[in-house]
Amino acid sequence: MTGFFKAVIKKTLGLSKPLTVGTKNEATRDEWIKNTLLKIPPGGRILDAGAGEQPYKIYCEHLKYVSQDFDKYNAGGDGVGLQRPAWDHGTLDIISDIASVPEPDNSFDAILCTEVFEHIIHPREAIKELTRLLKPGGFLILTAPFASLTHFAPFHFYSGFNRFFYQEALAEAGFDILEIDANGNYFEFLAQEINRVNGVAALYAKDRLSLTERLAAKSLLKALQRFSGGDKGSAELLNLGLHVLAQKKKASS
Repeated sequence: MTGFFKAVIKKTLGLSKPLTVGTKNEATRDEWIKNTLLKIPPGGRILDAGAGEQPYKIYCEHLKYVSQDFDKYNAGGDGVGLQRPAWDHGTLDIISDIASVPEPDNSFDAILCTEVFEHIIHPREAIKELTRLLKPGGFLILTAPFASLTHFAPFHFYSGFNRFFYQEALAEAGFDILEIDANGNYFEFLAQEINRVNGVAALYAKDRLSLTERLAAKSLLKALQRFSGGDKGSAELLNLGLHVLAQKKKASS
């Protein structure tokens, strides 16, 4: 097929316009975390639990930042699923299991825990420990996937968490949920995976989408972008992840 006919097909299908559907997962999450961290009152002590490469430290300059991680993941992991080609924790303040952090009770005014729960084999034990570490009235900032592909293996134990997990587990631990926001929706999730097909096909099938297949995929992405723009609540069915802000209840007098 000549370049002329390719251009005609793309113009006819409206595929020459940029498609952003399914591409904003990380950017949306980062923006929410940044804005939420900036709302935490200055001068407080914050624990970045499961800090990894500490990407959100830059938004904690008004706080006393403490990083914690188990420090066992290395670039490439065990080679299964999606792995990072490079990984550097930097200098961690605390190296420990997230369910056993060597700090006294009520040590922190806020705790940040982002994209960690799917990598913890017993997430309720982690919630119990984070509750212990947090002062009454302190804030817990959580994000995790709703559904995720295997990544950071062998430390990947859950594909994701629904809002019902947070509502039950955090209430049981003594928290009020202030915010619980979905990142994306059903259409954004499907688009994210369609955008990923070529890379996954190359990795697992040693194949690639043909030109016709790429045009078909872009046509479907165009429809998904339209559906997402008119979405009325499909996030309850499927989304990219949930962003949770909770506050530990103060002891009743």
